Amino acid sequence: MDNNTNQPTPQNIMQIGTAFWPSKVLLTAVKFELFTLLASQKSMTGAEIKKALSFQATDRHVYDFLDLLTGLGFLIRDGIWDTAKYSNSVDTDTFLDKNKPSYIGGILEMANDRLFRFWADLDEALLSGKPQNELKHSGKSMFEELYSDSARLKQFIHAMSGISVGNFMALANQFDFSPYKTLCDVGGAAGVLSIQVAKHNPHMSCTTLDLPAVETIAKETIAAQGMSDKVKTGSVDFFTDEFPKADVITMGMILHDWDLENKKMLIKKAYNALPEGGAFIAVEAIIDDERKKNVFGLSMSLNMLIEFGVAFDFTGADFESWVKEAGFKKVTIMPLAGPASAAIAIK
Repeated sequence: MDNNTNQPTPQNIMQIGTAFWPSKVLLTAVKFELFTLLASQKSMTGAEIKKALSFQATDRHVYDFLDLLTGLGFLIRDGIWDTAKYSNSVDTDTFLDKNKPSYIGGILEMANDRLFRFWADLDEALLSGKPQNELKHSGKSMFEELYSDSARLKQFIHAMSGISVGNFMALANQFDFSPYKTLCDVGGAAGVLSIQVAKHNPHMSCTTLDLPAVETIAKETIAAQGMSDKVKTGSVDFFTDEFPKADVITMGMILHDWDLENKKMLIKKAYNALPEGGAFIAVEAIIDDERKKNVFGLSMSLNMLIEFGVAFDFTGADFESWVKEAGFKKVTIMPLAGPASAAIAIK
């Protein structure tokens, strides 16, 4: 009999308790655009990287940084110490090179510049129930702060695009758009969802809607993807405007930004804009109904506490109850990329 079966071990406790160490290492590498640099040079020595990035730390600590990135699977190393040549892994070369359209580092840039520090106050958020972001420090909400600074707004928009592009690609391929002709993406940010649906479903006429300051960013993104003739833009204010009529209404990472009252308001506006048989699709990190498996979704819900205080992520069962209350007849949950799903309601 194995006496070690089910014996307690501190391994998971220590791994999770110190997880901010490797997290900050990756976020710092993204901040310094290390992976973009290596993509352009193919491979570099530690000394070359130190010079290129103007590091003033000792050689040993620079090697600690690079070798930890290697141990975590983000870099490939040939040799050791002074003889080592570092290059990107397949994943970092694909997703963390700023010069590639597959770049998803925007969310990591925002995690480093904003969320890392705000999450240090999770304890205060739980005690107070109040946001721990810009609102706490300046008296202005996150969105007020973002919209007052065009550079930060663009970073936020691209961060949302980076975290969602895989989900939108999966939706565009997995959902049957053949019965429909028009799509309106409400809160469409850079227009990535509409771009992906139009690319993979040429018969669809897609429109992405957001506030005027964001519409400018969407136009740039759509043009850069060569999709200006396929995807249109427009402006909308959730709280004052009704949604335009469309066969499909989508919202990508929108519902979780709001409290229950506003979630239901947005769902009802989507219902009113759809024809019979029309589809409302919410792409979110849908939490499993048992609230045990989707750790990312639960973490994102705590992030909504940090950001807004009253906002939260939700389960498929939650979504079904809200949309059926609004009048929708049929609900399905379609798994997408990683921890995300499409919650689909048919009118």
